[in-house]
Amino acid sequence: MDNKKFYRILIPGVSVYLWIIFIFIGVLVFYKHWLIAAIAFLIFCYLLYYNARSKYLKTREITKYIENLTFHVDSATKDTLLHFPLPMVVLHLDGIIAWYNSSFGKIFEGEELFEKPIQSFIKDIQISKLIEDQHNISFNFTYKERYYHILGNVVKIDSVPDANYMIVLYWIDHTELKNLKSKYRDEKMIESIIMIDNYEEVMQSTDDAYRPQVLADIDRRLTSWVSFTGGVLKKFERDKYIFIFEHKYLNKFEEKKFDILDSIREINIGNKIPVTLSIGIGLNGDTIAQNDAYARAAIDIALGRGGDQVVIKDGDQLKFYGGKTKELEKQTRVKARVVAYALRELISQAEQVIIMGHQNGDIDSVGASIGLYRGVKNKGKVGYIVLNSFNPTVHNLLSRLEKVEEYHDVFISRSQAIDMVTDKTLVIVVDTHRTSFTECPELLQKTDHIVVIDHHRRGVEFIENAVLTYHEPYASSTCEMVTEILQYMEEKVKLSTLEAEALYAGITVDTKHFSFKTGVRTFEAASFLRRAGVDTTSVKQLFQNDLDTFIARADIVKAAEIFRDNIAISVCPENIKNAQLIVAQAADELLNIMGITASFVMCKVNDEIIISGRSLGDINVQVILEKLGGGGHLTVAGAQLADVSVESAREQLKMAIDKYFDEISEKS
Repeated sequence: MDNKKFYRILIPGVSVYLWIIFIFIGVLVFYKHWLIAAIAFLIFCYLLYYNARSKYLKTREITKYIENLTFHVDSATKDTLLHFPLPMVVLHLDGIIAWYNSSFGKIFEGEELFEKPIQSFIKDIQISKLIEDQHNISFNFTYKERYYHILGNVVKIDSVPDANYMIVLYWIDHTELKNLKSKYRDEKMIESIIMIDNYEEVMQSTDDAYRPQVLADIDRRLTSWVSFTGGVLKKFERDKYIFIFEHKYLNKFEEKKFDILDSIREINIGNKIPVTLSIGIGLNGDTIAQNDAYARAAIDIALGRGGDQVVIKDGDQLKFYGGKTKELEKQTRVKARVVAYALRELISQAEQVIIMGHQNGDIDSVGASIGLYRGVKNKGKVGYIVLNSFNPTVHNLLSRLEKVEEYHDVFISRSQAIDMVTDKTLVIVVDTHRTSFTECPELLQKTDHIVVIDHHRRGVEFIENAVLTYHEPYASSTCEMVTEILQYMEEKVKLSTLEAEALYAGITVDTKHFSFKTGVRTFEAASFLRRAGVDTTSVKQLFQNDLDTFIARADIVKAAEIFRDNIAISVCPENIKNAQLIVAQAADELLNIMGITASFVMCKVNDEIIISGRSLGDINVQVILEKLGGGGHLTVAGAQLADVSVESAREQLKMAIDKYFDEISEKS
């Protein structure tokens, strides 16, 4: 039992005793003891009076105490608000200042604040937004180089007539905190790796007497470029430097678009080939080691995109500067030989090999896959090629392969590949380095044995877990790279005429019949394939079009719009057969028009806008289409836009072109 209840039972209240006395008086009256009853009644009346007076005095005492307490609390509250260390202001619902404390007045010292709208002092404040947030008002504000975090709520005030609700705001000065954060950020160390990406070629093209002068001039220009930072620039290999500097200087480098790229390219001291740099910068890692990893990843991306550019890796974010020049062909085949030996060992150790290219495979992707399939078969291993969808240019080649009995079960679907793959399967990806672009991305999750062979400039997405990567953006095509690999995989390469023609066709298409990105090694690869039995007339027949395709292509060329005097933009009509093929051919055809240095043709396929870009080399179509999420090479690139109309895609393309030229003009 509760102690209080037990106490009340043992010691009842005063009213209980009064009732007992009253009953006792009644009993006396009933038995006619008048004298005793009269005395008891007088005592009863006195007790009633005494009890009532005691209650009155006690109640008045309590009331007085409460009134005094309330007075002191109100006084303390008013004094606290007036001298509250945080600036505080009370607003009417229309933003008029109703009251503020002295701390708030000091912020706007010299200003008349009372009964003035706060919007006249804080231009960006939205009263409707404050009312909407009510109990969770929170925003930042800058005034006279002071940074404030403002908190508040909407309160109900019954004592104020005609103003049931008012807005109360508390200002917290975060200036010191923000300055400290800025100082911390500015003083964080950034690591960058600088590499002369064509060192071998420059040295080979320079006479012995001038080589030291070229290297000395590179060192001098780099030292001059970094001198204002107070950072550390050290050469740790003959063609590589490490540069460590504070974060606050990065903006200055970015404002000048890393002009060191142009400065180095201007070196002309007996070198017949311009010197180009690639720079990889890593920042905002959790540790110095992580910044180092970011910098190394950034330099790999820069080299994978063709060099002569800067890549900044900030966590998962990437920024690109430069990359406006053509890739320089590597004269040495050492890397091709090393890759061929490594690939041969990987094939020998695998139970089976699955080869796949990119989605909607073209002649370069399929041709390279066929060449590698022959290399796998020559090693006595089982090989397959994943092919779900393909470009119309491949149709004639596949029709010929259908007549070859060996290829009846070689091409498999995506689902077949997923069922077939094991942890001992070797997966070779050709003509793409992006996981999402492959024919079957799921395969890359089911095995650790992955090889990537590609010639496209590297983008943000990359297959990172490959055991062997042969990525050379200088190469004309993946078929050229595969042709070189096959020559080193065995002494006598066994290629059928049709397989050689498939590889030759891939080189032909990507070089536009040996007109673009064609180097010495391209002709050497073509020469090897010609000796393997290629019939150039037979290859030409692979690309023959029907009359409807020819007419559609001519109509697109006829409807072209000339933009910025030297760029042709056209649109392929909807519901045309083989639209993607026609778009690519029309883009090539537009470059034959005098004065046109770049062309873009777009078409709508399955609710997506496909854009093909072509250039003679003066305009970098890769950089332009990267702004739309695409990629490719300086002279050949593409992009896909989802959920947009053709007109909207055209406007986005024009904006990307304008932005490209704005960046060039800013740089110059």
